[in-house]
Amino acid sequence: MTRWEHFAHGADVGVRGFGDTVEQAFEQAALALSAVVADISKIALKEAVEVLCDAPDRELLLVSWLNAIVYEMAVRKMVFGEFHVAITGNSLNGRFSGEEVDSKRHDVVVEVKGATVTALKVERTQDGGWLAQCVVDV
Repeated sequence: MTRWEHFAHGADVGVRGFGDTVEQAFEQAALALSAVVADISKIALKEAVEVLCDAPDRELLLVSWLNAIVYEMAVRKMVFGEFHVAITGNSLNGRFSGEEVDSKRHDVVVEVKGATVTALKVERTQDGGWLAQCVVDV
C-alpha cells in the first residue's frame, strides 16, 4: 500500500514514504517532501522535470533524490505534485511534474533547505513492502 506521512523531529520535519516496491516508497517520500512546502492537491501537473541520481547505497540514493527535488524547486521556483522513479542498482531515473509557484494558490510557508541523513532508512517493512524516510532541514 502506497502512502506518505510526516514525523516530528525537533525544528525540522521527517518525511516518510511507504510502497509495495522501493520505487513507490521513494515516490511517496517525494510527495511527503512536497507536502511540507505546499498543499499537493492544489498543484497542477503542467511541466515535467527529469533527473538522474547515483549514490553508493539505497539510503544515500534517497537523500540524493530528495535533494534533486529541492534543487529543482529552488532553481525553477516550482512545486511538484507527481513523481515517478526507476531504480537500477544504485542509480535512479526520476521524473516529476508540477508548476511554477502561485502564491495565491500554493500558500508556501516553509522552504525545505535539503534532505539529511538524520533518521535515514530505506528498508523492508514487516508486511513485505518498503519504507523510505529521512529528516529534511526547513
